[in-house]
Amino acid sequence: MARASVHIAALIAASLAFAGVARADDLAPYTIVGDGIPTSLTGSPGDAARGHALVLARTTTCILCHSGPFPETRFQGDLAPDLAGAGNRWTVSQLRLRLVDASQFNPETIMPSYYRNDGLVRVGRSFAGKPILSAAEIEDIVAYLATLRD
Repeated sequence: MARASVHIAALIAASLAFAGVARADDLAPYTIVGDGIPTSLTGSPGDAARGHALVLARTTTCILCHSGPFPETRFQGDLAPDLAGAGNRWTVSQLRLRLVDASQFNPETIMPSYYRNDGLVRVGRSFAGKPILSAAEIEDIVAYLATLRD
């Protein structure tokens, strides 16, 4: 199992090498309250349609590990929870923290911390000090995932 995790982490890292990485100065402050981040990173709700496109984009890597109600998308992942019903299982606040820094829930997770720029390991030089996704992209994905209800 450990070997599979290393290979998966390498696959994710390679996929992120092609993603559009946000600039370091785009990192907005946030506060973790309990098991979530209750306040939008941008100060406003995201756009669910843009979030849907981001979840399905291979560059964000969501679909590499997760599956969901996406009949139009082939080769969905099976390593992480199915995203169907994500809006029922997690609050917007919890979804936001899972995207910002999944290691807050599981320090051993292979899910990238999409909105961190410090304390990371094995980060390529061109990605050092930069979050993977912008605050707006995080909010768009949160808005979309919140719509996924059973």
